[in-house]
Amino acid sequence: MNNTRFATAIHIMTILGSKPEEWQTSDWLAASININPVVVRKELSVLRDFGLVESRKGKDGGCRVAKNTNDISISDIYRAVKNSEILGKKNLSPNPLCEIGREINQNLEVLFSETDDLVVSFLKNKSLKSFIEQFD
Repeated sequence: MNNTRFATAIHIMTILGSKPEEWQTSDWLAASININPVVVRKELSVLRDFGLVESRKGKDGGCRVAKNTNDISISDIYRAVKNSEILGKKNLSPNPLCEIGREINQNLEVLFSETDDLVVSFLKNKSLKSFIEQFD
């Protein structure tokens, strides 16, 4: 994942989880992260689809965490926003006449999958609550 989606999602979830009873607006979150509110709304939508945040519309609208921060693992957040392999992308069309080229992507698939499993396993043992406690 060679982008800032995970960092943005963690930032959002840390803010929301630090005051779980409060509804926060995407504009307020965007100001904290110093990014466009449209980006925040996009990530909130993804986090909502994964059951990590809830939102409401209207004058008193906003979003907040959907469950106890002790029950949200960092791997939950990672899986919600993951959109590419940690190690990058495979070559789209290696030379099929090359003994390495014709099998490289199958072998990379295994390597990428094993690496992703290790990351998810590591992050699964870290709760959002424990991450938030670093800021106290």
